[in-house]
Amino acid sequence: MPVPSAEPGAPLLLLGRRTPLARAGTALADVPVHRLLAPVLGALLEQTGLAPERVADVVVGNAVGAGGNPARLAALEAGLPQSVPGLTVDRQCGSGLDAVVLACRLARAGAGRAFLAGGAESISTAPLRGRRQEDGGVEFYRRAQFAPEHLGDPDMGEAAETVAREHGIGRERQDAFALRSHRRALAAAAAGAFTGELVPVRTPHGAVTADNGPRPRLDAALLARFPPVFAAGGTVTAGNSCGDADGAAAVLVADPATARELGTATALAFRGAATVGVDPARLGLGAAVAARRLLAEQAVPVRALAAAEFNEAFAGQVLACTDLLGLDEEVLNAEGGALALGHAYGASGAVSVVRLLARARDLPEGSLLLAMISSAGGIGTAALFEKVAL
Repeated sequence: MPVPSAEPGAPLLLLGRRTPLARAGTALADVPVHRLLAPVLGALLEQTGLAPERVADVVVGNAVGAGGNPARLAALEAGLPQSVPGLTVDRQCGSGLDAVVLACRLARAGAGRAFLAGGAESISTAPLRGRRQEDGGVEFYRRAQFAPEHLGDPDMGEAAETVAREHGIGRERQDAFALRSHRRALAAAAAGAFTGELVPVRTPHGAVTADNGPRPRLDAALLARFPPVFAAGGTVTAGNSCGDADGAAAVLVADPATARELGTATALAFRGAATVGVDPARLGLGAAVAARRLLAEQAVPVRALAAAEFNEAFAGQVLACTDLLGLDEEVLNAEGGALALGHAYGASGAVSVVRLLARARDLPEGSLLLAMISSAGGIGTAALFEKVAL
């Protein structure tokens, strides 16, 4: 049974760009979140030739910033007209992907013809968080609460341990997947696969032009030496978990008429998306549940996917999700992922979409591509795209 094609007039992703991803506290540590995103927005407009005043809105995901609507701040920093508003989305790790999905749905609903959408995170400059105490003092805390206490609100790593244990994902398989991510990211960088999507970021210490997360000297023996972090006798280690990163990513979403005006030859058409809730103690499974629902709604079998990008927060939860979906690992994160590049929280879902746009260049028309991510609190988002010619 043939897979149905994208609907005529579907919103299109025309171009995606991102900053380099830098380990938190390193190369981008002095750059606040809006200044990470602003050059990405500017690059999208410059490279497509879209007049800034034609942008209907800027929709941006952010998870741990200082608030104040960084989407608006970044839009103004990028030189967009004051008439262009901004909307910031917080779905924690899923924020960047949900921002892209929201922009596509706004375009589909006729709320505008062109949107800039993505995510940005500066973990290095995120503010300290504190609770007011009865005596007037402040109790500082590391992270927000994601679920009521009676349901359980484990840290991400604890939840990853639960998922890996319950789905039989052993330490050796997790380490092998982590090593795969680093080696593929290093090979992709050496081959210039990231060059076209990267936007340099100016810092007080010079321009940052490349990702600094992938580790050339990492091997299986070194990975085996990492002790479990989250549970005695566990399998989740610093080696098979992602590192925190600073970075930003965005795409240009437009209707077909605007795409043709800009001379776009091919694009990714938005087929649809699904966002679901799951047990907060097993949050890593959210992406698989969302993807399964989305593919069923779209009448798309998993084997029909030409490419998939899934944020690699923890190797164990990625592997559990691929097993649940029956997804061929060779389709997934073909040029590495967050285990090597780093996880920039609210930006990571948008990074996945930028990566799909890059991978789509070598795919034939009609190819189907999936982005998915799991989020704190037990949420999963998946979005399906199709490569089309205009």
